[in-house]
Amino acid sequence: MRRAAAVTRSMASAVGTREASTATAEAAASSSAPRPAGSRWRRALRWMPTSTDHIVLAEKRLLSTLKTGYVQEHINIGPAPPTPGLKARSSRDEPRFINTVTFDSKEDAPTLVLVHGFGASQGLFFRNFDALAKRFRVIAIDQLGWGGSSRPKFTCKNTEETEAWFVDSFEEWRKAKNLSNFILLGHSFGGYVVARYALKHPEHVQHLILVSPVGFSPEADPTAASLTKFRAKLAHHLWEYNFTAQKIVRGLGPCGPALVRAYTTARFGSFPTGESLTKQESSFLTDYIYHTIVAKASGELCQNYLFYMGPFTRKSLLQSASDWKVPTTFIYGQDDWVDYQLAQQACKDMKIPYEIIRVPQAGHFAFMDNPSAFESAVFYASQDFLSRDSEEGLSLPDGLTFA
Repeated sequence: MRRAAAVTRSMASAVGTREASTATAEAAASSSAPRPAGSRWRRALRWMPTSTDHIVLAEKRLLSTLKTGYVQEHINIGPAPPTPGLKARSSRDEPRFINTVTFDSKEDAPTLVLVHGFGASQGLFFRNFDALAKRFRVIAIDQLGWGGSSRPKFTCKNTEETEAWFVDSFEEWRKAKNLSNFILLGHSFGGYVVARYALKHPEHVQHLILVSPVGFSPEADPTAASLTKFRAKLAHHLWEYNFTAQKIVRGLGPCGPALVRAYTTARFGSFPTGESLTKQESSFLTDYIYHTIVAKASGELCQNYLFYMGPFTRKSLLQSASDWKVPTTFIYGQDDWVDYQLAQQACKDMKIPYEIIRVPQAGHFAFMDNPSAFESAVFYASQDFLSRDSEEGLSLPDGLTFA
């Protein structure tokens, strides 16, 4: 039976075509309404100037830069983890829901599900939503424990439980949304998660798109033999104790927003293509990233159960390549820090159709660095499911290269 969806449900407007939803209006009204003096003092003295409401409003502001209408939902996935044989360590009283944004599309458009990377959230695809929604029914989610999704206490104790945390929560979300036969795209750590999902539930995935995926590195800890210096050993121990970058920002308290602003300006202020964000986009993106990373620690605590220090895998996907059942496209930025040759190594053992595409003038965030080329790569990878005119899509678009 399909689960009841939507703790909250809000409509965003396509520019000039749809009215803002009541939920949005109420949120804006409540944020501007006079508050008691005590409330103002509490906000001023709060160590981290954030809250769940801040995340919701930051997402609305960032997505207000789009032209495509969308529906935002909190999809209830019930208590968990549901995997047989694994002890349910999370409190059954904690709410568990997946923040979901579905964009307006043509009625017969194929479904494309987007899954973000480590420490990120679905809003980072904001430069791609309008273009992708012209040809897909685009659904973007925040993984459990990140972004605007619920953040239950993370008490997994090993690699198997940690993988189940993400894979099984995604499957419960799929059931609640009553989805099947969709194209599944994951970026970085999200690529690792969707790959594990496709290995476990291949019957639901038409095509897999892995964008700069981590998880294909060898299983051996590459740092163990080289940790001779004190600083290297200290970094290794901090990693093993789940000391995350998010904890640093939280620890800075009211100085945290300035650090995030410096990061977003340096990384996303301008792009290799010569493009840059508008002042408004940059402001909205900074605000969104800050509020989503300093909220309660939850999903981020997976890091030392799945990876050694850095992107080196404890349970490598290389060992599962021969079990691959879903046709797969790998997409990497030309200057990506994730090595595309690891995908080449995995493909040697795959018995399904695959391809490796490199996006020019792009790094690890190819969808941000060079949106049009990235979108062309996605369209090319999905051409069997898209309607096309004449010979469009039969050859690799200009600028893209096969590895």
